[in-house]
Amino acid sequence: MRVVVTGATGMIGKAAVSALLKREDQVIALTRDPDRARKRLGGRVQLHAWEDPKLTPPPRAALADADAVLHLLGEPIAQRWSTAIKKEIRESRVLSTRMLLAALREIPAGGRPHTLVAQSAIGYYGPRDGERLDESAGPGTDFLASVTSEWEAEASDPPPGVRVTLTRTGVVLSPSGGALAKMLPPFKLGVGGPIGGGRQYVPWVHLDDVIGSLLFCLDHEAAGAVNVTAPEPVTNAELARTLGRVLHRPAVLPVPALALKALYGEMATVILSGQRAVPGRLEELGYEFRFPELEDALRDVLERGSASSNAAS
Repeated sequence: MRVVVTGATGMIGKAAVSALLKREDQVIALTRDPDRARKRLGGRVQLHAWEDPKLTPPPRAALADADAVLHLLGEPIAQRWSTAIKKEIRESRVLSTRMLLAALREIPAGGRPHTLVAQSAIGYYGPRDGERLDESAGPGTDFLASVTSEWEAEASDPPPGVRVTLTRTGVVLSPSGGALAKMLPPFKLGVGGPIGGGRQYVPWVHLDDVIGSLLFCLDHEAAGAVNVTAPEPVTNAELARTLGRVLHRPAVLPVPALALKALYGEMATVILSGQRAVPGRLEELGYEFRFPELEDALRDVLERGSASSNAAS
């Protein structure tokens, strides 16, 4: 398969490229910085410059005769939000998707990719307490929900013959970054614990299952929204207890909501609220999770992270 990837140098993108190459797919990466991308992705990836994804369509030559597009581009959410950052979070997703679809429409039907798997997020649902959420649940009303709704709307008007899958990804557990990397330092020191009471649900998922789900959606007729989360989300308190057990450290010191708000401002609401999202569509289609249990997922991620650190030292 010939697959075009955007956001290829990010945490998920780099892992997706590696998985595609491993199964002998041809990978074309759209990137703002081809030199940097070459260093991160290696020489087997064909690179095309897409210098301003918010204002210009990607080069048609990169998309023509491809089988599929894996669209993963977007400004990181986990940072303190200013007005400028919120604007970039929205525009990097909404406008880049608009430009990508514009380019697809310009390609004649016979040479156009037939599949678009577009990254989305569980933030679509907004804060929902303990309500069990499959893909039929409606959108929330907060900032991230509005961004995600716009993002999905841009991807949902493809040219004829293009199947669109919207992968609403949860909190990714990875040995190379993401939410877990921010949690580990206090937990390793024995001062970790639940955040803001710990009752909010965390729709976690192992990075291997994120990549497995993306490739599954490329290969199967999975049109529309697909929740990319582990089968059983846990509360933040359960996550803290499990991480403490895996690290053999206590995990009882709570992190006050006020402290988190002082550190992250408005973005803290993402951590203090949650979604009990479940992968109804993936399970219906027969995807088999590699890490359905949280403790197994955490042990694997931490072992890989330790092995990587030892190899680098």
